This record gives sequence, structure tokens and C-alpha cells, in this order.
Amino acid sequence: MTNKPQNKTTERPPIITVMGHIDHGKSTLLDYIRKANTVEKEAGGITQHTSAYEVVHEMQSGESKRITFIDTPGHAAFSKMRGRGAKVADIIILVVAADDGVNVQTIEAIKTIQDSKTPYVVAINKIDKPNSDVERTKLDLASNGVFLEGYGGDVPNVPISAKKGDGVSELLDVLLLMAEMAELKKNDGENGEGFVFESNLDSKKGGVATLIIKNGTLRVGDFLIIDGNVTPVRSLENFAGKKIESAIASSPVKIIGFSKLPSVGSDFLSLDNKKEAEKIAETQIPVCAKRAEENYDNAKLVLPVIIKADFQGTIEAIEKELRKLETDEVKIKIISCGVGNITENDMSLAGGKIKPLIIGFNVKADRDVIELGEKLGAKPMIFDIIYKINDTIEEEIKTRMPKEEVEKTIGGARILRVFSKQKDRQVVGGTVLSGSIVVGKKVKIIRQKNEIGRGEITELQENKVKTKEVAEGKQFGVTIDSKITIAEGDIIEAFDLVTI
Repeated sequence: MTNKPQNKTTERPPIITVMGHIDHGKSTLLDYIRKANTVEKEAGGITQHTSAYEVVHEMQSGESKRITFIDTPGHAAFSKMRGRGAKVADIIILVVAADDGVNVQTIEAIKTIQDSKTPYVVAINKIDKPNSDVERTKLDLASNGVFLEGYGGDVPNVPISAKKGDGVSELLDVLLLMAEMAELKKNDGENGEGFVFESNLDSKKGGVATLIIKNGTLRVGDFLIIDGNVTPVRSLENFAGKKIESAIASSPVKIIGFSKLPSVGSDFLSLDNKKEAEKIAETQIPVCAKRAEENYDNAKLVLPVIIKADFQGTIEAIEKELRKLETDEVKIKIISCGVGNITENDMSLAGGKIKPLIIGFNVKADRDVIELGEKLGAKPMIFDIIYKINDTIEEEIKTRMPKEEVEKTIGGARILRVFSKQKDRQVVGGTVLSGSIVVGKKVKIIRQKNEIGRGEITELQENKVKTKEVAEGKQFGVTIDSKITIAEGDIIEAFDLVTI
């Protein structure tokens, strides 16, 4: 085990979050900075889980400084994940394409940034495109509450081409200058503390979590306290997957070997003494991964759902998408969620009376699990693009929505004469006021605008000839089965039961 660093305050490298609209070049910018290509590895061409990286930038002065970057998805479903990025970040880069300007997720990112009160810089990207217009983009930003330097505000901005690298070095210089002005500090001699940035189940490694250290030093042999659970740090990896013995503030690190996955966004603290760690853990209230129970009394349909995904952050995104389908009549009830492949336990739960849907995202279900599902009448739905989920669920809602029978009036008539009555059968005559009167239809019997009973038409005549239907304006004779005695002046309304 390494010795503890000296207990003194020093400058801390900045943690940078990259935000912006989908396809505006966030991942391309990070690709250029870290000289790697992640874009082609993403399903559907979008970033679908957060990632953290470290780089070293040499400033014009010749001094080299470390920077941590956090890539966050641009699709609207991932707003919670972007919010978490803002919580962790010291500075945010808002990427806006010069050939497209402010767009839907740009506006959402602006709100997230402004709500978090985090300093930010605007990177006006794609200046290499023939139809790019930097000045128009600046005006577009101003109309959305972002006032850049030189445009009535103090928000720094740098025109760049993430694809070619133009302006990227200047952007990094601006970030480090902003970090210097923010006077970010750390103390390597203190215990490591920070946030759980991402967590997932690895088929070979088990429970894995990415942590962002905000202060202190985290070492192999320490004990992590997260949500009331204590986990020993048996292995530590840096962002590149290299095993390390310790990490200091601003570093993203990967911890392997969690028996219980920590909740994304939770704080962590590390201690080198297990008993002390357990005492602190006992005072913490565990974070429940499930959504709190709600009142579904007024809903016509409560759709139970089980969510399984590759990352906990993705579960949040799926829930956000599902909530868009809710109305006063339709509610989504998440009865279970978790990271990892779909299991027999999930299938057993789905095979009960309530028949929940199983939604899987970037996970698998082996043959035994699928066969069990077939026996129980439960079939998992597995997706790899987040925004395709709701199209499928909408169809399921239509199928499950309770069918309701309503009465549709097809005709009304006034009774002009009563001919005879035998037990519950009466022969009367009248005139059709609207629609038509039809044999076999049920009727409401209305007297002085109030319904007094119901009956059924068993025989119908027009001009003393039997018929199946009499139209508006015609006179008729009718036999009605009803326990109610019909009188002259009553109104009968024939109706159908329609399922909606």
C-alpha cells in the first residue's frame, strides 16, 4: 500500500462536462482531444451512456496541466444523466453546431447549465462546414438567453472544428484559464470522496462502478462507504483501464467487485479502517432504487413494468421516456428495475397475475429464460435504441386499455297511443322523431325528461306491415317487452352498446 500524500491544499485539475444537441459534435470533440474514436461504437450513432476521460494539455506557456472530461448524451431521454454531469462538473462546454444553431436539446442543456450555476464556455463547432454561420449562431444563442463575450455578455466562446481540430487547443486554454480563476483546490492527504458517476454489471468482472474523485486520495485497500454499504477497494483502474494503486482528485476511476451495485449519483467516502467505515455506514439511509409508490386509484390502466439495462443511468433514461406516455387514465408502475441480463427471477415475476412488461436495454436473455417466459406467457422486449421503446409500449397500452361499453342513441320516438298490455308485453303506436327505431334494440322509456325504465323492441310495423326498421318522420306500431307501463306522451329512445 502506498503511503499517504502530504496533507496540504494544492490546485485541483478541472472536471469538464460536454453538453449539447445530438449530432452537434460532442463526441467528435472528445475523440479529437483523446485521439480515440467512440462514435462508431455507439448504437444508432448517439452516445447512450456517460464516460469520463483524462487528458494532459500543454498550454502556450509550455506548462502541462491535467483535465478530466465527461461525455454526456444529447438525446432528451438522458436529461437526468446530463444533470448529474452538471453536478459533478467544475466547468461545462456547451457545443453548438454553426450549421444548425440552437436546437431542442441545446435549449434543455442551457437550462440545466443555468440551473446548476456552473461556469461554462460555448464551443461553436463545425466551422469547417460550407453552410456554417458563426455570427448567426451567436445571435441564436443570445435569443435563448446565452450572452457571449462581445454580444452583451461574459460567456466565453471559441469557434472550433472538432473534426479537423481547428480551435481545440484554444478551447483547452480557455478552460484552464477559467479553472485557474475558479481557484479549484484539493488535499491529497485527506480521505477520498466524490460521486458515483456510473455503475453496471460486467459478465466477467461482476459489479463495476465509475467514481469521480472530488477531493483526497483513493487507494487499493481502502473501504468505500456508499448508501450505507461498505465495499473494499481490491482493484483500481484509471479511465484507460490500467490498474493503479491510488488516484487523486478530479480522476475518474473504475472499481471492480461490488456485491451490491451503488446507486448512480450517490456520494462516496473512503477510509482505510473497516470498522470506522462500518460505523459511518450504519448512520446512512440507503437509497432506494425503486420509484416511490403512487396513488393509481383514478387510472383506467396501470401498466406494470420491469426494466433491465446495462447501466443504471440508462434505467433513469428509460423511466423518463415511459413517463411521457402517462395520462390521467394511464399510469406506468415500475415494479422492478436493475442492471444486468434478464433472469429467471424477472420472468417469474412477469408470469404472475399482473403480467408486467419486461423491457431490456442492451442486455440479453438466455434460452432457459426465454423458454420459462414462454411457459408463463411473458416475453421480454429488448432494445438497443432508447427512443424506440415508446412506440412499442404505446401499442401495448392500446391492447391493454380496458374496453368500455357506452350507449349510443340510434333513434327516438313519441308514443301517441297505447293499444294493449299483457303482463310485460305492450303494443303501442307512435311517430319517429329522429334517427330510426329498429327491431331487437333496447329502448329507454322517458317521461317528462326522466328515464323511468327500459324495454326491448320485439316487433315493429309500418302501415300494418311487419318491418325491421322505421325511419324518421314515419308512424309505426311496436311491441315492447318491459315491466314499465308505457303511457301516451312517453318518449322511447333506441340505443346500441358500443365498445370504445
